[in-house]
Amino acid sequence: MSEIARFLPYGLADLPRLLERPRAADREALSAGLLAYLQRLGAPREALEAARRLAHPGSRAVVTGQQAGLLTGPGFTFYKAHTALALAREHDRPERPVVPVFWVASQDHDTAEVRDVQLLDLDERVHTLSLELPPARPAGRIPFLPYAGAVCELLERFKGVSAVQRRICVALKGEWTYAEAFARLMLEFLGREGLVLLDPMAPELAPLFVPGLRRELADPLASSQAINETAEAMRQHGLHPVLGRGEAATNLFLEGEDGERRLLRYREGYFDDGTRRYSRADLEALLGHDPSRLTPAAGLRPVLQDTVLPTAAFVVGPGELKYVAELGGVYRLHGLEPPAVARRVSAVVLEPPVTRILQKHGLDAWAFQDDPEGCFLAALAGDDARVAAIRAALGRIAAEFEGLRPHLLEATLERPAHRARVRVTHELERLEHIVLQTELRREGIAHDQFERLRRHLTPSGLPQERVYPFLMYLLKHGEAPLRALKEASSTGRVILEI
Repeated sequence: MSEIARFLPYGLADLPRLLERPRAADREALSAGLLAYLQRLGAPREALEAARRLAHPGSRAVVTGQQAGLLTGPGFTFYKAHTALALAREHDRPERPVVPVFWVASQDHDTAEVRDVQLLDLDERVHTLSLELPPARPAGRIPFLPYAGAVCELLERFKGVSAVQRRICVALKGEWTYAEAFARLMLEFLGREGLVLLDPMAPELAPLFVPGLRRELADPLASSQAINETAEAMRQHGLHPVLGRGEAATNLFLEGEDGERRLLRYREGYFDDGTRRYSRADLEALLGHDPSRLTPAAGLRPVLQDTVLPTAAFVVGPGELKYVAELGGVYRLHGLEPPAVARRVSAVVLEPPVTRILQKHGLDAWAFQDDPEGCFLAALAGDDARVAAIRAALGRIAAEFEGLRPHLLEATLERPAHRARVRVTHELERLEHIVLQTELRREGIAHDQFERLRRHLTPSGLPQERVYPFLMYLLKHGEAPLRALKEASSTGRVILEI
């Protein structure tokens, strides 16, 4: 974070100051569009009231967002929302409302990233579902109805809390797009906290982005050049930029007549999506009658977001932090001051059996996630008689070598003596490691407990928050996980103990 920070104009510490700065935005049009969209989705009263408060001339927004994942996607989706909610509550004032806004990445067309879900039930069985989504289609265009039955069948097999299961299936029922189904679930469980959902492809909201898109069309390679210049500056500081625009690549995608979303390139005064050419006038006309078909790439999306929202803070994950740092030049091209960038909270949910195993072995959940085997082996070592014997032998060998020192003072003997000691020590330490690994893999209590921790904390070898949806914990435990999340810190690493 420290090296990346030099390319981020503002961090969380700057937020109070940025909140007092004026921020241009058509707040009345924004609020009206959000209200119409949220009412169509059946949002609760608290979310509608928060959208109304955005019409206040001094209002500001704390913004976050994520792709429209199945059953709301990995747990960190809720953790982003939690950070935005907590920061908005902390800084909200009657004379200067601060509203949490969640950007639904409905324009994203990487359907492989949003079609899967994995659930771990109370009997330690893993349930998976992978939907056959059409490739290269924005989530805001894919109907969810053909998939709703498979999702609710998954929940039936899961056998969770029936009230939560009903709420999910009711929210998914209807003629919704994939992105709208995601938004309805987020509103169902976080809307009463005052979270406002924003779908840039929604007909009520897409026209708001037309001015920013027109600016981009007027000089379509300028933002790409700005990104590449910042990327080069980052490389000069030993950093590895994640964004980079290729030859003639703009920061715009076009949804073709066939429904596929393709990158636009600009050459010799024309735009090209790989299937046909477009003049600027063609795309301007498209913005006039169907603005949702022209959408930003990652190198423009946060900036376009902030052309419409009075953003004071942008809540991101560790991966997004890297690419947001490359966008300072793009903000300047659009006449905007970047917002404060705040890293979302990271969380791990501990269910009762997991808590008991961790406590029994004196383990830390975060340490286990960072190095599952090493952490568990270290805990086993303290209770293993064979390891104790090996360590006692190591102590005796160290003492024996120390006793030999007066006899090995000649320069020609020092290095061979050192090598001998290192070699013997290494072999005994290796033996200790083999003893522990053998114990870990042998069928028994230690093996079962290790595997159970891995299933809960590092499923598929990844941190829990990147695999299991937060809704899984609500299905297992009702409202308790939501209460724990609401009470948690908005930054850093937190434990949510159920």
